[in-house]
Amino acid sequence: MSRTFPRRLRHGLQLAPLLALIALSGCKEDARANAQPQAPPPANVAVVVVTPQPVPITIDLPGRTTAFRTAEVRPQVNGVIRERLFNEGETVEAGQQLYQIDPSTYEAALASARAAQARAQAAVVSAQSTVARYRPLVRARAVSQQDLDNAVATLSQAQADVASAEAAVQTAEINLQYTKVNAPIAGRTSRSSVTVGALVTANQTNALVSITQLDPIYVDMPQPTASLMRLRREMADGTLEQPTAGEAEVKLTLDGGVAYPHTGKLQFSEVIVAPGTSSVTLRALFPNPDGALMPGLFVHGSIQVGMNRNAILVPQQGITRNQRAEAVAMVVKPDGTVEPRIVTTSQSIGDQWLVTEGLRAGERVVVEGTQRQLAGAKVVAEVMTPEQLRQHNIGQTADRRGN
Repeated sequence: MSRTFPRRLRHGLQLAPLLALIALSGCKEDARANAQPQAPPPANVAVVVVTPQPVPITIDLPGRTTAFRTAEVRPQVNGVIRERLFNEGETVEAGQQLYQIDPSTYEAALASARAAQARAQAAVVSAQSTVARYRPLVRARAVSQQDLDNAVATLSQAQADVASAEAAVQTAEINLQYTKVNAPIAGRTSRSSVTVGALVTANQTNALVSITQLDPIYVDMPQPTASLMRLRREMADGTLEQPTAGEAEVKLTLDGGVAYPHTGKLQFSEVIVAPGTSSVTLRALFPNPDGALMPGLFVHGSIQVGMNRNAILVPQQGITRNQRAEAVAMVVKPDGTVEPRIVTTSQSIGDQWLVTEGLRAGERVVVEGTQRQLAGAKVVAEVMTPEQLRQHNIGQTADRRGN
């Protein structure tokens, strides 16, 4: 008995430190379990306040330039080209002579027509004298009434011959004038299809030269019918104010993003939809004093179609897309939480989106810090004006370039 008790005591003394460590560890775990996690502080975000404002609404359409006038010059009489009186590619004025056709045969025809006219006029004088002599003789019964009637008929025939001769003279003069081939319009000439000595015929298929008037110049732009119908609906419900007829301005952008310096006017819209493209053609007229625009040139046109007096614009960085490709704006509610909002955008205006549905005046849209926010998170909103945001973005871009 005396041997067993010391051994048990010895084992108890050895287990005491281990039990103490286990008890201490359990206390620490209980303390950690009872401690509450600290919530992160609200994040700072930049917001813009939705403010309706008047905005001119424009549409951007591709287009091609078309000559204002084009004339294909053809001869109206037969003959041999004696002379070409212009330089290919130069600008000519309306009425300026371009070619000279050999006039010899037409000069002779005019001389013959004038001689026939003189002969007919002489016959009229003779017939008038005969009628004048017969009238008193008829009253004296020295000449029969039949003879007088024949003389009067001869006079009428001679007068008709004079009229026919005058018409023949006019025709001969016109044909002689046609030997001078003149420019029907002012414009720039193409290359000549004939040379001196070439035989040409009246109203031939091949044109001698083409003249193109480049100032002013047309720009034809196809507009999708869906866009046209939407604009008409907005005009009908009063959302969009239509500009005064003939005052819709159009601006052009050339290849390479170069802005054309002159502003055009919208002329008209086609009333027939093209079956292949489901679009209608809009035509604008532009001044082209320097000839910078040539027919067939591909351009981009920006047309002012009206004025939206209560437009809602949101910076493009404040609109994102969800997995269903829907436009989403992160809106800060009055309690400071963030709410994702599905919105509808119609077009971009500069660096902003035109929002037609989903936002109301006075709401705050997050434009900076959206990548760190979740729906329902608390934030501290700092209001920025669009101009301040623009300057902020410029500064960030400069910093990235510097780095």
